Amino acid sequence: QVQLVESGGGSVQAGGSLKLSCAASGYTYNNYCMGWFRQAPGKEREGVAAIDSDGGTVYADSVKGRFTISLDNAKNTLFLQMNTLKPEDTAMYYCAAENRNYGLEYLPGGIGDLELADFGYWGQGTQVTVSS
Repeated sequence: QVQLVESGGGSVQAGGSLKLSCAASGYTYNNYCMGWFRQAPGKEREGVAAIDSDGGTVYADSVKGRFTISLDNAKNTLFLQMNTLKPEDTAMYYCAAENRNYGLEYLPGGIGDLELADFGYWGQGTQVTVSS
């Protein structure tokens, strides 16, 4: 059974940094897509960044140049390095995974082409709060 457990959230001031981790267990697929989503109060869950088994990555325009997604295959751990955080980054951050490669580099709409239903496995979330 696949389990995803996020950690690394917290409270920081604007301009600060955080690194989120997502430990995946029971996940041994050769073709996969993993990603980070976030949901702020009163808003829909949105894609932040994703990475596939070819190493392709996509980012939301709002985080490009500030966030970096990476995957340590040996440790089955997904990371999201978040720099220059802004108050609008405040949200619950969720890790998601699916045993399919969506060819991220070829998506015409980037991360906007990924839907929540494209991911069958989700973590419980970790809260990120950025104060001004």
